[in-house]
Amino acid sequence: VRLHSHDVRYGSGSGQQSVTGVSAADDGNSYWRVRGRTAAVCERGTPVRCGQAIRLTHLGTGRNLHSHRFASPLSGNQEVSAFGEAGEGDYLDDWTVVCSGTYWARDSEVRFQHASTDVFLSVTGEQYGRPIHGQKEVHGMAASSQNNYWKVMEGIFMQPNEVFKVEQHHTEL
Repeated sequence: VRLHSHDVRYGSGSGQQSVTGVSAADDGNSYWRVRGRTAAVCERGTPVRCGQAIRLTHLGTGRNLHSHRFASPLSGNQEVSAFGEAGEGDYLDDWTVVCSGTYWARDSEVRFQHASTDVFLSVTGEQYGRPIHGQKEVHGMAASSQNNYWKVMEGIFMQPNEVFKVEQHHTEL
């Protein structure tokens, strides 16, 4: 399932832009940009450390992956939405990358834990009806499980900066 959003608002809860899960591999609304946490600069090409806070900005609408203490529409877990304008939102857009090792590797599974409420970005089997028929509910869950692993499927990958290259190939004398 791919993390998806589009300019369709929730009819309950926050009323913010919906975030769902879709199966289609060719869906243009499933692209997200990895950015530094709110009020932080993240230089392009800098590797993302496990445990680092980031923002995910939806390319199509410019809104950030967001969560807050509203109930999700189908499961009653914590709502996940897209919020802000032109990539600027608030501190509730920050997610911690939970992975093994030192850096988030593009071919490894990761979890995203909401920096303010500690829920994990998750998708389970609940599906919406109209107007987003068949799309799965994405929500925040308090416990880690097999439903909150995510993997990069495609995108534009930047070459690591020189500091990272030196760090990766350093050997002790």
